[in-house]
This record gives sequence, C-alpha cells and structure tokens, in this order.
Amino acid sequence: MEKLLNFNGPLDVNLLDQVVTALYSGSPQDHQAAQSVLTKLQDHPDAWLRVDTILEYSQNQATKFFGLQILETVIKYRWKILPREQCDGIRNYIVNLIIKLSETEEVLRREKLYIRKLNLILVQIIKQEWPRNWSTFIPEIVNASKSNEALCENNMHILRLMSEEIFDYSSGQMTQAKIQELKTQFHKEFSLIYQLCEFVLENSQKPSLILATLKTLLKFLNWIALGYIFQTKMVDSLIFKFFLVADFRNVCLKCLTEIGCITVTPNEEIHFARLFQSFLDQLRVILPLDTNIAAAYLKGTEEDKNFIQNLSLFFTGFFRVHLPVLEREFQKVALEGHSYLAQITLVDEREIFKICLEYWNTLAAQLYAEQPFPLMLGTNAQPLRRLLYSPIFSKVRDAMIRRMAKPEEVLIVEDENGDIVREVMKDIDDIILYKSMRETLIYLTHLDQVDTQNLMLEKLAKQVDGSEWSWHNLNTLCWAIGSISGALS
Repeated sequence: MEKLLNFNGPLDVNLLDQVVTALYSGSPQDHQAAQSVLTKLQDHPDAWLRVDTILEYSQNQATKFFGLQILETVIKYRWKILPREQCDGIRNYIVNLIIKLSETEEVLRREKLYIRKLNLILVQIIKQEWPRNWSTFIPEIVNASKSNEALCENNMHILRLMSEEIFDYSSGQMTQAKIQELKTQFHKEFSLIYQLCEFVLENSQKPSLILATLKTLLKFLNWIALGYIFQTKMVDSLIFKFFLVADFRNVCLKCLTEIGCITVTPNEEIHFARLFQSFLDQLRVILPLDTNIAAAYLKGTEEDKNFIQNLSLFFTGFFRVHLPVLEREFQKVALEGHSYLAQITLVDEREIFKICLEYWNTLAAQLYAEQPFPLMLGTNAQPLRRLLYSPIFSKVRDAMIRRMAKPEEVLIVEDENGDIVREVMKDIDDIILYKSMRETLIYLTHLDQVDTQNLMLEKLAKQVDGSEWSWHNLNTLCWAIGSISGALS
C-alpha cells in the first residue's frame, strides 16, 4: 500500500482500486490500513496531479469518487495559488470529460452518479473562474446545449446547480463582494439562458429534458426580472401546455407558486389576477370543484399526494400576496380558489393541514379586525368581505371541528391496542397545533356565532343518533366545544 505514496513513479491504479475496495469491504484490519493510506494520499500536496490518471484508468466507481474528492479540495482551498496554465488544464479536462459522458442517452443514464459529482466539481470551478477568467462560459454552455439533447439535459442540471450555489447556498462560502459579482453577471447574461429554456420548451419532445428544464426554470424564478415572467410565453407555457401533463404537473405548480409569491406594484397586480383565473380554468379540468379531495388523496399515488400539497402551497402563497386584486377584479374566482382550499383542509395529512390552518388563521384574524364587535340586531352593517367569505368559513369551521387537536389538559389517550391509558409525555407539536386551531376557531366563532353553534349542535345530534358515532368524533367535537369557551354566550 505504501507504494501509492511514492510520487517519484507512475501511479498504480489497480493497486489504488484494491485499497479502496478494502476500505469498503475488507476486514477491520484491512479497513484501518486502507483508511490510513488513503488519508495520507489525499493530504499529499501533489495528489491532485494524479486525478486525471485515476479518472481515466480506474475500474472502480468509488476510486473515481475518491479522485474527485481530492480535486474538489484543491479547487476550494488552493485554486488561487495554482499556476494559470494548471487551472486552465483542470477546467478543460473536467469540461471535456462531462461532454464525453453526456453525449449519449445511454451513458448519461448509466453514469448518472459519476456525472452528478463531475457537475458539482465544475460548478466549484465556475465559482472560482467566472466571469473574470472564463467570461465566455454562459454563451458556451448555451450553444453546446443546442447541439445535443442529452448534453442539453445535463447542462440544465449544471445551470440549476449554479443558481443554487450562487443565490441559495453562497452565504458563508464566498465573500459578499464575490457573491454580488456572480449575481450581477448572472442577471446580465440571463437572457441567453432564458432563450435556451424557451427553445427547449417549445421544440423538445423528450420528457426528461423538458422536466430538467422546468426544474432549472424553477430555481431562477425567485431572482429573475418580472419581465421574463409576464412579457414572454413563460406563464402561458406553464399553465396551458405543461400543467395538464401529469409528468410535469408538480414542477409546473411549484413554478407557479414561486411566481404567485412575488410582491409587485399595484399597476402590475392585474397580471397576477389573470394568471390565477387561467390557472383555475385548467385546474377544473384536472380536479373538478365537486371532487372529494380528502377521499381522492387517500387513494392517490405519491405524485397525486404531492400535487395536493403543492396546491395548498400555491393557494395560500398566492392569496397572502394578491388577494386584494382578486377580490376587486375576479371575486368569483377568488371564492372558487378558497373553496378548493377549504376542501384541501379536510385532507388527512398533518403538514397539509398546518399549511391551510396558518392561512385560515391569518384571513379570519383580518376579517375579525375589520369588525371586532357584535353587530346590533336589525342592522345590515355586515362588512362586505365577511359576507363574501361566509359560505367558505362554514366549511372551514366544519374542518376545524372534525380535525380539532387534543388540548394539553387531556390526560388520557387511546393506545395502539385500543386501550385507554394515561398519557405520560406531551407532544410540543400537538400543543402548538391545538393553540393555533383554538385561536382560529375563536375568530371563526366571532365572525358567525350562529353557524358555529348550529354546526356543533348538529354534530352532537349525530353522536346521539349514532350516524357519526365514534370515540374520535366525540373527542374532537368535545375539544372543539371546549376550545371556544368564552366566545359564545
């Protein structure tokens, strides 16, 4: 093994493969010896000079990853002290290797993990070199992408990784000046990248390439200029072309959610109102409003379940930012969107329920703040927004009562065997959920005391006549009634 540490002669790649194999599948003694040699090899200042030999001749995937690990360390910590010709040599070698492995669909799929690691290495190089020493990078990757669909698909992954590294994960890894320089350059050259995305989405028939392009577009949406969204075909392509296709539906919805959360000036709000109307027109085709979404969720595939969760994020995010323009311009559409959200609130999935609950709490609090005191009998001074949401809130009250969390005071629970036992530990998450639901139901009760009372009496009657009897239903109903003590006379 010590032969590997002799840098005076050529590297014995077969021996290195054997040492790496011993590290993962040898005896404890072999593992320890292999670990010692590989650590010394990795720490050697000239180890990176052997990476090309390792990648070229090794027959072991783990050995290649070991070589890339050495290279990654050099790029991160020693790049600036390397001679310029060596930096250019490493860069060109990695670029050519990625191109070679991405030229055919078969190799791209077979070497997926290896190429993914090479992409990460390339992005580390880009962060060091671009734009000062590699000003042509964006034009080069865009032009290369138009020549080959398999290469284009991998280039989309590289562009996505770049956006993540620069806009999402850069804090703590680069200086603020360097981060700003990369962001400015990305903004300057984004028109070329957008033209490539548009070209692919208009012309490609390859599902994996379209999906990769949509995922890449998703990473750009939280920082690109608004003009790319509403002065191009982007929104129409997402809503009318790809949203109806099952394979692309979830990533499309994520893109629309990112767009829907953008804050704009009042003059630009009308674009979002029209976007929402077009979206609902398409959603009715996939998921008619009279669908029992809670039942459909239970029977659905993983993709279907993700779709319902993404839908809850879309509606709540969009309403938080753009509800005023919807109420003003497309009131019927706003109500329809809230009806979908009320249906989603009944889905038996905790995370989805928490997303919906947070929104209903905000909306109910807003409407309560508009008219906090009970109205005098015989007056018609009901605030218009309260009247507008009255039918929606009746469904939400029903959902809150059905789904009510257990209060902290309740000391007994039903265990997995159906036995009633004393609870020892309290789940903090349950306590927080109960407090949030309690607050929301109190707001909803103040907004319409009669409806709350009627719903609770109706459910009590169904417990008595047996039509909805179960310990669970009785418990949630009792907890709901207890939660609003003081809110009803």
